[in-house]
Parts: sequence; C-alpha cells; structure tokens
Amino acid sequence: MKSLLLIASHAPWSGLAARETLDIALAGGAFDLPVSMLWQGEGVYQLLAGQQPDILQQKNLQSQLSGLPLFGIEQLYVCSESLQQRNLLPEQLALEVQLVSKSEIRQLLATHAQTLVL
Repeated sequence: MKSLLLIASHAPWSGLAARETLDIALAGGAFDLPVSMLWQGEGVYQLLAGQQPDILQQKNLQSQLSGLPLFGIEQLYVCSESLQQRNLLPEQLALEVQLVSKSEIRQLLATHAQTLVL
C-alpha cells in the first residue's frame, strides 16, 4: 500500500492550509492509508499548546491534532531546525512528535511513495 507524507508548512491561522492538511490526514487514516505528518517552517506553530483560536473566531486545531493517533496516524515528525529558528522547545508542543533534522527529512521523503506539501 502506498504511503503518504503530509508536510505542514503554514502557520495555523494564515489561511486554510493547516485545517486542510489535517483533514487530508484524517481522511487518509480513516481509509487505512499509511499517513505520516511532518511540521516544518511556520507549520511548527500549529503544534503549540495553549492556542486561543476563538480570539480570531477560528476553530481549535488541537482537537484534530489530538485525534491523529485515533486514526492510525502515529508517525508524527517536526523539523528540529524549524523549532530552533523560532526559539521553541519540544515541551511547548501539544503533541508528542519525533524531532528530525533536515538530513533525516530527506530520508523521510525517500521512504514515502507520495508527498504533499501544504
């Protein structure tokens, strides 16, 4: 079965990309597609705990993020360099994710049949 790597690279409230990435992941998981997720660049902000989307009249992404393992999406990665560039620590994230370097990201890309960057 083909595997899919979704790369979330947009801030959580900068448009529809963050929500659409999660929707694709959950839909793929519901149909038993092997899905992995990687957050990099501005996308790492999607993982920050304690967000208050109601101030922007947005829905909270945290509930969808926490549901990923329920849909069999357990391969969750974050670019360590992206966190460092934004002075963020793994302890500040709402999900338990595996830190990967840029060289490890190249390996991830090679091990997945398809990649979608949103």
